[in-house]
Amino acid sequence: MNNSHPGEFILLGFSDRPWLELPLFAVLLITYPMAMVGNVAIILVSRLDARLHSPMYFFLTNLSFLDMCYITSIVPQMLFNLGSARKTISYIGCAAQLYFFHLMGGTECLILAIMSFDRYVAICKPLHYTLIMNPRVCILLVSSVWLTGITYAVSEATATLQLPLCGLNKLDHLVCEIPVLIKAACGEKAANELTLSVVCIFMLAVPLCLILASYACIGHAVFKVKSSEGRRKAFGTCSSHLIVVFLFYGPAISMYLQPLSSISKDQPKFMALFYGVVTPALNPFIYTLRNKDVKGALANLVRGVFTSK
Repeated sequence: MNNSHPGEFILLGFSDRPWLELPLFAVLLITYPMAMVGNVAIILVSRLDARLHSPMYFFLTNLSFLDMCYITSIVPQMLFNLGSARKTISYIGCAAQLYFFHLMGGTECLILAIMSFDRYVAICKPLHYTLIMNPRVCILLVSSVWLTGITYAVSEATATLQLPLCGLNKLDHLVCEIPVLIKAACGEKAANELTLSVVCIFMLAVPLCLILASYACIGHAVFKVKSSEGRRKAFGTCSSHLIVVFLFYGPAISMYLQPLSSISKDQPKFMALFYGVVTPALNPFIYTLRNKDVKGALANLVRGVFTSK
């Protein structure tokens, strides 16, 4: 460990606005269990209901597991700091949070792109869907996504942790995040900023372009469908995923694809709350409320639980 690294960090959060801390604590205390229950429910119904044993729900199960890990990587620490006078995190804890938070975030970027490709094949190549999206291909795609996310997190977080902090131990943030640590570092950090920008173009901009291209093809195919019922069903299948994409990518792009010098003081805090807490909590409800198959499977699961008692 570099000697310039402190033993612990002080996460300033909203200490300049203490009136925000109690409402934020209450919101997180409600949101975290809600997100866990919602995502566990998605995983359970996708595994227990035979009608949901398809590539679409296989990817959705992975997204739900990701969201559970994503929100868990930051919320317990945030609750602890918001509920105590000492808003600290150890250097080891900060490093662990850095790795896990970016592993889950990077992997989610890619799995959302895979899910859009699945919808493209289902709608634009329906006769070849089972051939293209066979179980082996699905497992290979998900494995590649996780491996890429791990590679991104390990390389970027490790490079960031090598930066000298010159004894500074105050981070103006709620969590340990790469842009904030780079901004807090002293000495030469231009190479880290450039590397982060290039990697984020690959992890954010490229998947988003693939998603938009997939939906451009889907839109073109859907408008060719003569049946209004067919068009409605196709749009219903894709709308939930598109909502999730915009909820996740919007804040992430505004945080990671702009120069660090132009990031405002509170922007990282609100953006981290949005893509690290709000999106994982909303995802299961977006998919559930807009998907008849999932709602039906959930109703069957609840009925099964109560009738077994």
